[in-house]
Amino acid sequence: MERFEILEDPRTGHARRHELLDIIVITLCAVICGADNWVEIEEFGKAKEEWFRRFLKLPHGIPSHDTFGRVFSLLDPEQFSACFMDWVRSVSELAHGDVVAIDGKILRRCHDRANGRGPLHMVSAWATEHRMVLGQTRTEAHSNEITAIPQLLKVLELKGCLATIDAMGCQKNIARQVVRGGADYLLSVKANQSELYENIMDLFACQERAGWDGVAYSHHEQLGKGHGRLERRQCWVITDPEELAYVDPQRQWASLSAVARVNYRRDIDTGSPEDTRYYICSSPADAATLLAAARSHWSIENSLHWVLDMAFDEDHSRVRTGHADQNLAVMRHLALNLLKQERSAKVGIKAKRKKAGWDFDYLLKVLSQ
Repeated sequence: MERFEILEDPRTGHARRHELLDIIVITLCAVICGADNWVEIEEFGKAKEEWFRRFLKLPHGIPSHDTFGRVFSLLDPEQFSACFMDWVRSVSELAHGDVVAIDGKILRRCHDRANGRGPLHMVSAWATEHRMVLGQTRTEAHSNEITAIPQLLKVLELKGCLATIDAMGCQKNIARQVVRGGADYLLSVKANQSELYENIMDLFACQERAGWDGVAYSHHEQLGKGHGRLERRQCWVITDPEELAYVDPQRQWASLSAVARVNYRRDIDTGSPEDTRYYICSSPADAATLLAAARSHWSIENSLHWVLDMAFDEDHSRVRTGHADQNLAVMRHLALNLLKQERSAKVGIKAKRKKAGWDFDYLLKVLSQ
């Protein structure tokens, strides 16, 4: 509650019958406990009004669902997100070398075609070790992640971390911004950077033919079982300055210190084809470190985006008025962070939401993380 006290109330006069902090807290508790829209949030508040009166003012009882929707549609989303990130910084501390994955997600059902408004596209930063959302921003209309990622990097504190970004974010200005912020980057390279992509492919092909003779490189291989199949993952990393000069002859990529090739074979037993991916990195890390970082990037898909859809039904949310879609997305991130950090219940996020709704001692445990 202290972190959200600085929020400016967008309402005036008689429209401020209900305290803004009361609305924020009820919404957060309701979202944690399984509510996914304004009607459900109102019903949750009414069912638990006696409990809420223990620490909220509630001068006029529980607000209506229209009031919840109106307030969140009017709240400044940048200020609301800033409060969220201020809270994250107060409860977590990133360590040197922590991997932060940055990626976007589209909320497919919150479009408003009648008014020419497309679905909300959010870009989030995910701390893979801490399993927390660090921050988020929306892409502007008729834009994409290339413009949104720099806006997100401006407000994140990633000094000493390794930021992993997929091929959409493999841009020279993004690489420079990461390095200026005291962090390192690991960027996936695909054909959208055609010259860089072809140079890296040629480099690895030449070194393979030459038997890696006289070049500074490292190699790491992993075998593991997953989903009933035997997987093989191999990574080669070249840190030789002369070879890096071939890849980037004009030194356009800030602090380029390594290029990597990762080969995945998902099922060795059936002889499935290999999937090859290429990366550039500003850290001269070895193959084992970069392979682990490349793999951990996908936890933003599995542990954040997939969970938001499966446990919070985010893809089916029809909240779309004003800024309500973006602010409610931030609220889901806040609820997910709290639920992820509570580890006494050995169940999934969806079951944790139900448990919090059934057992208010457990809800308090979630809130106290």
